[in-house]
Amino acid sequence: MSAPSSTPSRPAPTASVPPPTARMTGRQKLVLALLLGAQFMIAVDFSILNVALPVVGEGLGFALQDLQWIATAFALAAAGFTLLFGRVADLVGRKRLFIAGMAVLGLSSLLGGLATSPEVLLTARVLQGLATAAVTPAGLALLTTAFKEGPLRERALGLNGALMSAGFTAGAILGGLLTDLLSWRWAFLVNVPVAALVVALAPAVIADSRPAERPRLDVPGAAAVTGGLLLLVYGLTQAGATGWTTPATLVALLAGLALLVAFWFVEKRAKAPLVPVRILKRRSVIWGNATGLVAFVTETSLVFLLTLYLQEVLGYTPLATGLAFGVLGIGTVIGGTLGGRAVGRFGNRRTIVAGGVVQALATLSLVALGTSGAWIWLLLAATFVGGVGNMLMIVGFMVTATSGLPDEEQGLATGLATMTQQVGITLGIPVMSAIATARMTALGDTGPSGVLSGVSVAVLVNSALVLAGALLAGTFLRTRRES
Repeated sequence: MSAPSSTPSRPAPTASVPPPTARMTGRQKLVLALLLGAQFMIAVDFSILNVALPVVGEGLGFALQDLQWIATAFALAAAGFTLLFGRVADLVGRKRLFIAGMAVLGLSSLLGGLATSPEVLLTARVLQGLATAAVTPAGLALLTTAFKEGPLRERALGLNGALMSAGFTAGAILGGLLTDLLSWRWAFLVNVPVAALVVALAPAVIADSRPAERPRLDVPGAAAVTGGLLLLVYGLTQAGATGWTTPATLVALLAGLALLVAFWFVEKRAKAPLVPVRILKRRSVIWGNATGLVAFVTETSLVFLLTLYLQEVLGYTPLATGLAFGVLGIGTVIGGTLGGRAVGRFGNRRTIVAGGVVQALATLSLVALGTSGAWIWLLLAATFVGGVGNMLMIVGFMVTATSGLPDEEQGLATGLATMTQQVGITLGIPVMSAIATARMTALGDTGPSGVLSGVSVAVLVNSALVLAGALLAGTFLRTRRES
């Protein structure tokens, strides 16, 4: 009887082993804090100038119709070069590219803060976009290689997603505060000390990460995909500004799509492809990134639509508008915190579907918004709940899109995920703006009631798009364990 009784006692020590492996080491916490700080700053940059555009235009002499280029110059570079820099990170080292990108971001922010002409400001915005295209995939690759696939990586990606989404919201608030209290120039200058701190600490804190075998750069593929993305993003921004049927919009969109199709065929024949076709055929990559695209298209465009509602219908100031979105930021932080745990417990597919359904229902409730100021309470509640759901989708997307791939392909995987994010942010606003504008044009009313009607129709489409994305993910996406 002694043998059986002694056998159960032996596994007892091993039962206490898993918990420590599920905890971050002190160094991992430092790495996480540094990388998340950089990603948060980049997310802030996406929106910090949005509420300050008219003031910037007045200060530097931008024509009203040219204000869009302050945002477009950044978006073109950020979205167009992300995939290329994701591969460059694998070539030259992710740590090296991350630090170089942060240095460029700091210097370009200084240039923007000191700009005295539209040309200098736009140059700074292009450089900021290029820096973002380098830092984001390199930082994500460093994050995913610092944490092995499993609970710790899911938690890290959840925090990353939460801070990036919160940064987008915080940017609107911070931009309003800095512009009202100091100057629009501080929307640029605030980046400088943060970038300097990251550049100073990163060499000692972050371990380098690169593939065991150095890949070669696929120049034809890089040219095709970068050119295609640049033209596609340009066409989308032109669509929002001048309409979908103008020659400039159509030529840019068709040429961009043609180059992306050419990219597919180039990659099939390349000996060292920029993006191996086998990766593009992976279900987790396809549907993971499709889900991410829906998540970013819908939430960023919803912020735009609700900005129109708050300012044009309820008469809010830019600062008050930014503060109203603070509730959304809280929701995204909570959603990001819960997202990693949800993926670990329920799987990525269920997390994405649940998040999408929650976001869709919360967004749908906004169709009821009216012209009375009392409707702000519905807006605050819906954006909070929708923010939680949106972040569940984003965390599920990030985990899905980077799972099942070796470390040597994490730069590429995170480059694809980052490209999805950048294109989604860029795509959403012109699409939803076109829908709202079409409704206002049909009504012949650009006043508060017309804006409200246009926003309501676009919100309805937004909600349907989220729900469709969630259902497609539930149908075609495998869980992390299945893939």
